[in-house]
Amino acid sequence: MDKKGIWIAFAVGVAAGAAVALLYAPESGAEMRTRLRGNLNDSLDQLGEAATYLKEQADSLSRQAQSLIERTRGQMHGMVDTTTDIVSNATKSVQSLM
Repeated sequence: MDKKGIWIAFAVGVAAGAAVALLYAPESGAEMRTRLRGNLNDSLDQLGEAATYLKEQADSLSRQAQSLIERTRGQMHGMVDTTTDIVSNATKSVQSLM
């Protein structure tokens, strides 16, 4: 088959496919567009809700992390103070023995 014949066969196939699709379409084009628009709007609403939920979760995790950081910082300062006191007392004890 030459190139022209291939393109003619392709065009006939496209036309036949379009005709079959129109004959077997379950609803009119306007109805389908309305349904698709509704589905798109529902999907966008769900996406917006998911984004809001994720933002709330991120904010909550951020607050929890900040609280944990502050608590850990306080514990570390307490441990440093305790360690400093122990080393200071040990130094004094060693110096008194000499």
